[in-house]
Amino acid sequence: MILSLIAAIGKNNELGTKNGLLWDLPSDMKHFRDTTKGHTVIMGQKTFESIGKPLPNRKNIVVTRNKDFSGDGIEISMSLEETIGSLKNSNEEVFVIGGGEIYRQTIEKADKLYITHVNESFSDADTFFPSIDEKKWQKIKSEILKQDQLNKYNLEFAEYERKK
Repeated sequence: MILSLIAAIGKNNELGTKNGLLWDLPSDMKHFRDTTKGHTVIMGQKTFESIGKPLPNRKNIVVTRNKDFSGDGIEISMSLEETIGSLKNSNEEVFVIGGGEIYRQTIEKADKLYITHVNESFSDADTFFPSIDEKKWQKIKSEILKQDQLNKYNLEFAEYERKK
């Protein structure tokens, strides 16, 4: 298994506010869909609730401490460790898609990061991505997308691999 984290983050690692995104970026949403389609995605309960439904064409695993939580089209996991352990012998790439706490718990286990860098700061953010330590991560791909009518900010689609 390749464990990958995928996120869009602001200049100060901002992810969201009040259980929602800080921006509406169609190019980033397309990038997210294209990258995760056909794969397993792991998310926390709050992230699932903010999305409001299972993501199509993916196996959706929701990690929660709430024993009564359920939903159609998703698998429930009470343990992030057990979920990752159960997938480790597969040949697939598995994506962690949020939120902040799930990212913090998995960044040290991850093999790859797919990060959309949003070239803006957001003072109202209340959820953040962990720092990307350049001693541990090497940027292997970068694509710059200039702000346009649909995307309010300049973006960089970056891929990082853990240094060996």
